[in-house]
Amino acid sequence: MSDLLLIDDDRELCELLVSWLTQEGFRVSACHDGGSARAALAAQSPDAVVLDVMLPDGSGLELLKQLRSDHPELPVLMLSARGEPLDRIIGLELGADDYLAKPCDPRELTARLRAVLRRSQPPASSGQLELGDLCFSPARGVATIGEHEVLLTVSEGRLLETLLRQPGEPLDKQELAQLALGRKLTLYDRSLDMHVSNLRKKIGPHPDGRPRILALRSRGYYYNP
Repeated sequence: MSDLLLIDDDRELCELLVSWLTQEGFRVSACHDGGSARAALAAQSPDAVVLDVMLPDGSGLELLKQLRSDHPELPVLMLSARGEPLDRIIGLELGADDYLAKPCDPRELTARLRAVLRRSQPPASSGQLELGDLCFSPARGVATIGEHEVLLTVSEGRLLETLLRQPGEPLDKQELAQLALGRKLTLYDRSLDMHVSNLRKKIGPHPDGRPRILALRSRGYYYNP
């Protein structure tokens, strides 16, 4: 059974989601503002967080920044009535593992949560992957480049692991999304592209300046060994 922290100022919605998710086998705690959410995170270690963009005492995006700084490995799904593409892009740029616009189907929320929780579990074969100067530990979610350690989110870690297991071999976006994100991409869904962009920024280029991750038009992405 997974422990979830739901952070949303819509108390009626929280009651509905807590009831639904509890029936689906989750243990759910709810907070309605950033202050109580920070206190809850200091007192407990949830398996995942569902975070609303708009909070009464500040932006959920600011709380997301803090979460990514303090708990980089913690799965975070953004949930917001502001469903415009720009809001989704900003949330993903800041490190959210997934994003749903309200009102959402509770069944889809459940499916997205289970997918991100599956990605957070280290694979059965979780030995380190080494390629050139880069070493990645799936179990720790840490990439080591030379002597420099880079903490990755759940989605970034699964993405890098998938690419490293097939270096030089292009992976179709839909195939990569299934392997790394645990779901298919929907129309106009840029979540995979945003995770790739974040990963590129974190791991940087090869020492000789060549990019580590390359895109092939209409074919997907691959790790450039």
